[in-house]
Amino acid sequence: MQFAGAGKGNGAAASEFNKALMRQTLNTELLRVKALIATAGLFLVTSACVEIIEPRILEWIWPSRVGVLYVYAIIGCFVAFELLVLSRIKANIRLGQDPPTFLRYVSAVIETSMPTLVLMLQIEGIGRDRALGFGAPLVYFIFIILSTLRLDFWLSSFTGFVAAAELLIVALMDRPSVDVSQNPEIYYHGERSFIILLCGILAGAVSVQLRRQFAASIEAASARDRVTDLFGQHVSPQVVERLMKEGTAEARDIREVAVMFVDFRGFTAASRAKAPQEIVDRLDGAFAVLVEILERHGGIVNKFLGDGFLALFGAPFESRDAAVHAVAAAREMVAAMERVNAASSWPLRLGIGLHLGEVVAGSIGSPRRKEYTVIGDTVNFASRLEALNKEFDSQLLISSQVREAVGDGARDAVFHGEVSVRGYDRPFEVWQLQ
Repeated sequence: MQFAGAGKGNGAAASEFNKALMRQTLNTELLRVKALIATAGLFLVTSACVEIIEPRILEWIWPSRVGVLYVYAIIGCFVAFELLVLSRIKANIRLGQDPPTFLRYVSAVIETSMPTLVLMLQIEGIGRDRALGFGAPLVYFIFIILSTLRLDFWLSSFTGFVAAAELLIVALMDRPSVDVSQNPEIYYHGERSFIILLCGILAGAVSVQLRRQFAASIEAASARDRVTDLFGQHVSPQVVERLMKEGTAEARDIREVAVMFVDFRGFTAASRAKAPQEIVDRLDGAFAVLVEILERHGGIVNKFLGDGFLALFGAPFESRDAAVHAVAAAREMVAAMERVNAASSWPLRLGIGLHLGEVVAGSIGSPRRKEYTVIGDTVNFASRLEALNKEFDSQLLISSQVREAVGDGARDAVFHGEVSVRGYDRPFEVWQLQ
């Protein structure tokens, strides 16, 4: 049995997939139109160069100057038509709309008829046999090849059919008889037209394969996004990105990281009189504010620890100013919680400890279950530093390493002297920031 929510989710995913595939199809059509315009422009430039450098060649192909002008007019109209199609496709992409299918077929007829008109003009100028053996019939292949970018088997096949039919009609036009016994060259023209039609069908087969590959890549990207979105709700997006790039390799490195421990002071005692849902809602609201600030300053939440969390600056991606970003984020977090508390019946007091030092960073755990984390005395000391907020009735304590790294950014730091830290046999300098 399928839940209604799952059905809606699948429907939404299918809709997004179809939209993505439609955008890809429109983008490839845009590329096709640009290629046609570029080809037409190249032909005009080449013709102009030939006319300047060796005009006799052009005179041999087009004995009549009027015929040349007609060809230029046809190409000019063709370019104007393609520019219109180009603007229409861009509008469709912008609006997220797929143009009607019949317009694509109309466009295929108009485009493929361009070499037919040129061929008919050339027949009048240099004769049927010379014109049919010249370059105009080969132009059909340009349209057939580029039709693969429509990603539609029937459109490519239709393009090949129009080209084949028009070439055969022009070749047999004004023939005294279509009797094969009297005009055996009908076999020749029929064979050429059949080859063109076959090329259209093959182009259609290629377009189907291209469409499948695009669909597969879109589906893979969508699946990756879904995994990233789901995974990103449980670990930080930066960790997701690194794991997606590196896979499950157990690569670990030693790097300098600013470690931040955050805790809500007195939360456990205050929550005894609250309902479980009220506790969760209050934590979710507070975490949403703090994590947004944290990530904006380049930090990540490594793990949530009940009513607090461990955050990192400089891992999994290195940062030369990890301490600076960490202090800026911590100051903003304290200020933000004061604003949130002003509008809440359950005020929460932050306790933050910041330390800078080397850690071992990487994926750690069993072969079946791992997590990205950091290990080292730097982490332990940051935790002990946060706990000292209770002793000094403070909200933000930093180590001397952080103060030194921040420099002028910690000029307002209050020195608490050398303080005994639980678990260490010597005292350490501790500084308080407002």
